[in-house]
Amino acid sequence: MANRVLLDTCVLYPAYLRDTLLRLAEVELFSPAWSAAIFEELRRNLIEAGLGDAAVDRMLTRMNETFEDADVIGYEHLVESMTCDQKDRHVLAAAVHGRADALVTLNVRDFPPESVNPHQVTVHSPDDLLLDLFDLAPGVVLRTLHRQAASHKREPKTVAGLLNALSRGGAPRFADEIRRHLA
Repeated sequence: MANRVLLDTCVLYPAYLRDTLLRLAEVELFSPAWSAAIFEELRRNLIEAGLGDAAVDRMLTRMNETFEDADVIGYEHLVESMTCDQKDRHVLAAAVHGRADALVTLNVRDFPPESVNPHQVTVHSPDDLLLDLFDLAPGVVLRTLHRQAASHKREPKTVAGLLNALSRGGAPRFADEIRRHLA
């Protein structure tokens, strides 16, 4: 069974990063988790960025349907006991209640070790997770990136273009490592 990984809103917001992470979850390199609060924040951010309500709702519904066990519920009673950054306590509470092995966020500093260690949750950047997945299954990751790029109707339609988007979206070390591997 793949490790359970709670995905913070900030790693679901950049479209290409979200797509890469979810495609890697689909090939069972990890099991994703999120909460209604994370989805509400994501929904709000996507709508503020100009996506329509209906399109956002379809995407979120499709994510929940694809990953039926991803939605963590019933964690709210833990929020106040979390000692990480106050605005992210709901994220850590969902990770703890959802029995996530890891929490992936661009805001690693908001989750200091003393706030997560008692709960046996590790905090990773998307770069760290993607590099770990590449180390674990390089062929699967490369095939997934090629399929992702080939599926795009607009740029980036190549792996090189996709890597540029991932670099800008929070995974620059991963993008560099894949470029080195492909060179």
